[in-house]
Amino acid sequence: MRISPATRRKLISVAAVSAALLAAASTTSAAARESVAQGVAVPAAPAAQTEAAPGIPAERLIVGYKSGAAEATSNPAAEADAAAKGKEAGEHVDFQRRLGTGAALVDLGDALTRADVADVVDRYRADPQVAYVVPDRLNKPKADPDDTEYAKQWDLFESTAGMNVPPAWATSTGAGVTVAVIDTGYATHSDLAANIVAGYDFIADTAVSADGDGRDANPADPGDYYAANECGSGIPASNSSWHGTHVAGTIAAVTNNGKGVAGIAYGAKISPLRVLGKCGGYDSDIIDAITWASGGTVSGVPANANVAKVVNMSLGGDGACTSATQSAITAAVNRGTTVVVAAGNDNDNVANHSPGNCNNVISVGATNRTGAKASYSNFGSMVDISAPGGQTSTGTANGILSTLNSGARTPSSESYAYYQGTSMATPHIAGLVALMKSANASLTPAQIETAIKSNARPLPGACSGGCGAGLADAARTVQAVSGSGGSGGSTGGATYSSTTVLAIPDNGSAVESPITVDGRTGNAPTALQVGVDITHTYRGDLVVDLVAPDGTVYRLKAASSSDSADDVRTTYSVNASAETANGTWKLRVQDTAAQDTGKLNGWKLMF
Repeated sequence: MRISPATRRKLISVAAVSAALLAAASTTSAAARESVAQGVAVPAAPAAQTEAAPGIPAERLIVGYKSGAAEATSNPAAEADAAAKGKEAGEHVDFQRRLGTGAALVDLGDALTRADVADVVDRYRADPQVAYVVPDRLNKPKADPDDTEYAKQWDLFESTAGMNVPPAWATSTGAGVTVAVIDTGYATHSDLAANIVAGYDFIADTAVSADGDGRDANPADPGDYYAANECGSGIPASNSSWHGTHVAGTIAAVTNNGKGVAGIAYGAKISPLRVLGKCGGYDSDIIDAITWASGGTVSGVPANANVAKVVNMSLGGDGACTSATQSAITAAVNRGTTVVVAAGNDNDNVANHSPGNCNNVISVGATNRTGAKASYSNFGSMVDISAPGGQTSTGTANGILSTLNSGARTPSSESYAYYQGTSMATPHIAGLVALMKSANASLTPAQIETAIKSNARPLPGACSGGCGAGLADAARTVQAVSGSGGSGGSTGGATYSSTTVLAIPDNGSAVESPITVDGRTGNAPTALQVGVDITHTYRGDLVVDLVAPDGTVYRLKAASSSDSADDVRTTYSVNASAETANGTWKLRVQDTAAQDTGKLNGWKLMF
């Protein structure tokens, strides 16, 4: 017979604490023995609950007790509980003091491993009188960059449609990575100069180059101004764009220098490669630039001393991706260089525009300040990801602010300006790739693309026709590939998520939520992280399993009549190294007793 909710939630007395703890320990040990006998791994507390900082075991824990528990108000009771938990875990646990919130601070000493800390954490988590237990984490001073125009860079930090860049800087700034900007070249700018390394001018045709010569080692941008009808009948005159300088600033403008704008990967270096001049640029020059940037050999051009691991191409034309261009891109990717390209600004299917429709690239669409597809952005199934590109038609400040030059035709003084376009969205992703490569140098281009897509947020605004995996999220993506977010130190990984909400029948049949994993090689890791978000008014009713693609079941959580707390919001670690990574994984949840109900809000796999 099941006891009533009022009875089962009744708080036990102080005198019963020790006995209850010992009983809980015996039950836990028995459950562990049974699980081992059945070949089911018992998950340890996730790293996020055992570390003061990535890789550093916590020396203190903050323990919150439920209202009404003696330990919530009595220091002697909290001290006795800490001693009891320590005895169970075989560690020395001391109550230190009461926090202003009423939580207890307990000390673990400085000699414990992460596994030791996890053992103590598990003892607290198993106690129905404990509302939460978290590490006393280390914090570091953080502040917005002091660049004077940073507040105008909504694309980096605004919660609605920004790319969530600032939190990523705690892990990576792009140091050690060179990004090749294949564009109009570089107009000298003091907010970029410290991050510019040698590039090359690949424009062979002097009519296009506008600098009086052909190919040479000087990628300076002389301006791409042209007169009316000079680039075709009916085409009006255009002032110089300084396009490559604007793109470069978004990627790696010098940051925290008390001026101008902040770059996404401000620790990275920019190698400017000039391929666009008056009226545009030829495929042949672009192909050589791709080859040289990625470490390939181009006849007549000296070897590249600054091989790029990221190529940004905010350029494009009409038609299919040619075999010649595709060959250069494929070779660059095979050399380990990630190629990021603009989807185009024609409000058309990107399938009709190259190189956004080439294979082995990350094709980037543009969003506006509300997070909807920018009106001009190309779309379609070949768009991989979206990023802020701005839309100045709704206000100049809704564009993307970056470094520029004030010259109408030839270079003049340095300046800053708002632009819009998939050309502006693309360097956001190139900058993100630089952050990722700096955080984890072993990442392949395929792993990078998968991680960016897997960790994207749903577009907050409307998109028709296909805008890729969503709006790129820098912090989530860098965290996933660096292992800095409590994912057990995994590297080269990605997060696969399901946000489908499923009702869990009360005392009924199990529900299953699938996630399909693709693009990975080999088996799943020994510490596959399974994040679970379940709302339920009596979580002890629940049995939670991970089902591998081959049907193997990994028990994440067993039912417990003594666990009266609400909800299951935690991350489990599973040794899934015997399983092939690719395939459809399922989270199976079953309510095994009557009275309380809940729902599965979502879950994720973190490789």
